[in-house]
Amino acid sequence: MRDDPAEAAYRRALALVTALVTLVGGLWAVLTPAFRAPDEPQHVNSVLRLAYGGGWPGAGEALVGPAVDEARAQAALATDVPGRHLDREGIPPFVAVAPVPDAERGTVTGANALAEPLPPGTSTRHLDPEAVDQMTQHPPLYYAVAAGYLHVTGLAEARWDHQLLALRLFDIALLVPLPLLAAATVRRLARSRPAALVAASFTLFVPQAGHILGSVTNDALVMLSGALTAYLCVRVVTGDLRPRTAVALGAAVGVGLLTKVMAAFALPVVLAAYLLVAGPRGRRVGGAVLAGGVAFAVGGWWWLRNLLVLGTVQPVGIPDRFPDDEPRGLWYFLRVVVTGLTRSFFGNFGWLEIRLPDAVFWSAAVVVALLCAMAVARGPARRATAVLLLQPAALWCGVLVNAWPDYAAHGWISAIQGRYLFAGLLALSVGTALGLVALLGPRLRRAAPWLVGAAGLAAASGLVHGFHGFYQGPGESVADAAARWAGWSPLTGPQLVAVGVVVATVGVAAVVATARFAGAEAAATTRSASTADVPTAAAASAPTTPAGSGSSE
Repeated sequence: MRDDPAEAAYRRALALVTALVTLVGGLWAVLTPAFRAPDEPQHVNSVLRLAYGGGWPGAGEALVGPAVDEARAQAALATDVPGRHLDREGIPPFVAVAPVPDAERGTVTGANALAEPLPPGTSTRHLDPEAVDQMTQHPPLYYAVAAGYLHVTGLAEARWDHQLLALRLFDIALLVPLPLLAAATVRRLARSRPAALVAASFTLFVPQAGHILGSVTNDALVMLSGALTAYLCVRVVTGDLRPRTAVALGAAVGVGLLTKVMAAFALPVVLAAYLLVAGPRGRRVGGAVLAGGVAFAVGGWWWLRNLLVLGTVQPVGIPDRFPDDEPRGLWYFLRVVVTGLTRSFFGNFGWLEIRLPDAVFWSAAVVVALLCAMAVARGPARRATAVLLLQPAALWCGVLVNAWPDYAAHGWISAIQGRYLFAGLLALSVGTALGLVALLGPRLRRAAPWLVGAAGLAAASGLVHGFHGFYQGPGESVADAAARWAGWSPLTGPQLVAVGVVVATVGVAAVVATARFAGAEAAATTRSASTADVPTAAAASAPTTPAGSGSSE
């Protein structure tokens, strides 16, 4: 690196962009009110069940424990936040509830962590959905690892808000590799350091990613599995047919499969990578078989077991929540699903009730789609890019296909959440960056600091929108909202200010570092061009003797 100042500047910029992505997720973790993220009470409950030896009941046979029930009540979860897109009749406002003082918040212990166990085979479909922990419809890997983390950190027995923040920060740790893997993938495909920095910053343009991955959710581990899978598939399709790469790829997919069924949509990407790579047929087939075998051994067996024992790939773990209705046709279904999926990918905060403006998420979706299409049509490594983008495309189609049976049978549309696409975040990061390579060419170097700055502003805008939506009631000042935030948070007001200052400082530093890298890269390009010109100039200035001429003496 001492011999390549541009590479040193690039690595400093990448470290700061990675830190910014991580810290923005951490700020979401302390900004979002307790349990105000999809299914967060049930996710926490399943972690506590394993932490206290409660096992993994069958789907639909697990109940929410007393500790989480008390925590939900103390967090005023049965209220509507002020930014909700539609107020519900009879539901009190969140801003009308005084925060429970820190000293009065409940502590999770062995006495209250576990619900009374139900006899195996007991149906809970007649119960209130809030009483049921549907997470046992998934495999237990995420929850087991999170439970171990609570024990290692000494927080298995602690105040519930401290546990919640600790588990949110555990998920943020799973986010750290994403920008690094995105940057490494771009460099392998395009050898463009400016594009790598843009790819690393991509998730800042998706505020929902910070919000969801800064909550307690098994989607955090699915995201990491999907990112590792995508990176390794790119290695394969660009010629890496080593057995150890196949084993690593199978392990990455297997970890996802032992977390959530969404990881199964990575399997077509793995197959496409081995089909399209140049190389001996035997090595390609052997690699695909090895990767598939490892994936099955690590996590795929769970779903075969479900099919053999339960008669279905994924059982339903939650009671019906909606009354039957008459389906309104295919066009209505597509319009609602595509809109809901797009909105909740870019920004539906809380329990999807705090919405970004339509113009914002539609504009973002169009830009990402166009840049990814440009990457496939005109970018570098088009075949590898197409394989990579197969992952989010398969996830998107999978969500639609999964939603259709309930709609056709009951007229309701459920399970439409953009977080289900987060396993494809790396692919979208890389596709967008390679689209910019095709669009801007060498000019991307000068644009990189502006793009990283824009990503930071997008993240800040999302955080501000969430802050107002969660805490600022009608007619209240920002100071009132900030005081409410501090009252509900396990952190003090000065600590929250310090977190905000750190995030803003790192954001500025990331932009400055990217600008310095752009300057160092330009200087390196100039030096290379000058060096290349030296032999030509020397040859032009050397004396020459015409052929056949001699001395006059």
